[in-house]
Amino acid sequence: MECLRSQSATIYPACSTSSRAHRHRCPNAPRQSLRPSELIVTLHRQRRAGHTRRQRRLASHIRASSVVLPGDSSLPADEPSAGQKLLAFQQAFWKFLRPHTIRGTILGSCAVTARALIENPQCIDWALLPRALLGVLALLCGNGYIVGINQIFDQDLDTVNKPYLPIAAGELSPSLAWLLCAGLAAGGLSLTAINFGPLITSLYSLGLFLGTIYSVPPFHLKRFAVPAFLIIATVRGFLLNFGVYYAVRAALRLPFQWCPAVVFITVFVTVFATVIAITKDLADVEGDRAHNIRTFATQLGVPGVSKLGAGILWLNYAGAVVVGLAKPQLFNQWPMVGVHAVLGLLLLLQLDKLNKAGFGKAAVAAFYRFIWNLFYLEYALLPFL
Repeated sequence: MECLRSQSATIYPACSTSSRAHRHRCPNAPRQSLRPSELIVTLHRQRRAGHTRRQRRLASHIRASSVVLPGDSSLPADEPSAGQKLLAFQQAFWKFLRPHTIRGTILGSCAVTARALIENPQCIDWALLPRALLGVLALLCGNGYIVGINQIFDQDLDTVNKPYLPIAAGELSPSLAWLLCAGLAAGGLSLTAINFGPLITSLYSLGLFLGTIYSVPPFHLKRFAVPAFLIIATVRGFLLNFGVYYAVRAALRLPFQWCPAVVFITVFVTVFATVIAITKDLADVEGDRAHNIRTFATQLGVPGVSKLGAGILWLNYAGAVVVGLAKPQLFNQWPMVGVHAVLGLLLLLQLDKLNKAGFGKAAVAAFYRFIWNLFYLEYALLPFL
């Protein structure tokens, strides 16, 4: 016990330990003598704390100086597994296909097909279902080629406007994107030529050509507002609806004949596609101006184009209501008049919401999504017109 007392054991109530550092920080702290038993406990705790600190320093030194040797399978590898690579590719490919355009293509083709079958229920043959599915697959291939080739040539632009797209984000290399586009175009064209005859194959080829000159230099017609919206309106409006309706009637061994509902949807969706074409650039103004891309949004401003697009679309709905009232013998009144009137009102409410939000980027993106939802709803309505 005397040897313990000879160590001048004291504590400083204002400090957490009795180390020299704490004594230096607390020089005026009142000293308090420890009893021998308390001193033993204190010294034991100090030795344990020092041992723990030495262990941590040693572990840190080992981690800092360690090297993973080639071929050392005992250490975890950073290289992703084959399954992880496949999953990453699937996710990137799905984004590459632009899912919102896929939904529009599937809904459009299915709705027009349903309308043709409703008009001729006696001709329904389930043996034609595989051929119909091949037709949808061909349309999806064409859709994928058009949006894919656009991403390849818009890589620099997308790093500003759409950095989440797979090429801009570095999830797909341009060389792999080229292979995917070539495969999609060749596959879609082959499916069409084998199953749907020369006219539909010609229309399909026209769609691919228009999608190409929209994005590819030296044409790159997306740089010019009027040619850009004319291409989108033609492909989304006329080619899709006429082509599918013609192919279905040909498969049913029926001569081609327009029906009022299909004429209406072709005109309505062509106008609608024009609205999509001029509003799709609302969120891309910054990058388009930096790359000298002349769109309606860069020339008229975001508020002006938002109001212009909403105005054109509202007139489209008003025209549907007028047609329904004027031709009650050709259309079902409640969907043609009632539903279109409600959708037109919802459009005005959404525009008012966008205006109150000050046309901010998030509000503009929500407005554009709302327009696409209206587009989907129109096709869902077609079988009931």
